[in-house]
Amino acid sequence: MEGEFKSELTIEALDENLKAVQQFVRDSVRRICSDNQTLLQLDLVVEEVFVNISHYAYAPGTGTATVICTVCNNPASLIMTFIDSGKPFNPLKRPDPDITLGAEDRDIGGLGIFLVKKYMSSTEYNYADGKNIFTLTRKF
Repeated sequence: MEGEFKSELTIEALDENLKAVQQFVRDSVRRICSDNQTLLQLDLVVEEVFVNISHYAYAPGTGTATVICTVCNNPASLIMTFIDSGKPFNPLKRPDPDITLGAEDRDIGGLGIFLVKKYMSSTEYNYADGKNIFTLTRKF
């Protein structure tokens, strides 16, 4: 991809580090996008993925998460890759919630990853070398 910029952050997968991860992604994506609604959608995506890592990947212990942001100018896109060494877990295998039902009639959970899939152009999960690798692409 033409005009590519790549940055990487490795951080303890703790809830208190969420804002730092969101800021890291914002700083990266601002090279190609300044639309406030898009930035808020990306904040939600980062929150969903990072908080899931911090709550479940290493439970009951803790570990690190690596976030790699690749920003491309032509075509304009953001590729975020979240990597952790926690328990294998493919969030894409979870069925989408039936959003036609009222909240009281739906099963608990699954709405976050549903929104991740909605806000991103593509999502891909791999497990390799003892690592969860979750890659999310947003085309602009």
